[in-house]
Order: sequence, then C-alpha cells, then structure tokens
Amino acid sequence: MNENRLQLFVELQNIEARGITLWLEGLPSNSLWITDAIFVNEESAYMRDYIYDEGVLKEVRFDKVCNL
Repeated sequence: MNENRLQLFVELQNIEARGITLWLEGLPSNSLWITDAIFVNEESAYMRDYIYDEGVLKEVRFDKVCNL
C-alpha cells in the first residue's frame, strides 16, 4: 500500500472510530471501500461533503464529481 493510500485509510479509520458514518456514492460505506474506490478509480475525482448536526460532525460523504 503506498503512503498516500495508507494515510487516507488511517484517516478514515480514525473518523469511523469517532462514530462518524462514511458514505460512498450515496450508500453507507467504510474506510477500506472508500480508500479502494479512490485509488483504484484514479481517473475519477471524489468530493468530500461534511455533514454536521448542531455543530457536530455526523457523516462524511464521498461522491464522484468528474472524469479526468
């Protein structure tokens, strides 16, 4: 696993450990699936959306935004 991929995976694992849910393309997901999607589909770009409820981060959503 290259360094950038490992950094993203660890970052997302830490987010999950805090009880924040992860979403990929509108479906519940996890740190491994999202990391794989981003690094396997390098021709696509993903945008993060941070969803807050009363100032508390509840979800991080990853959505494909374009083809490069």
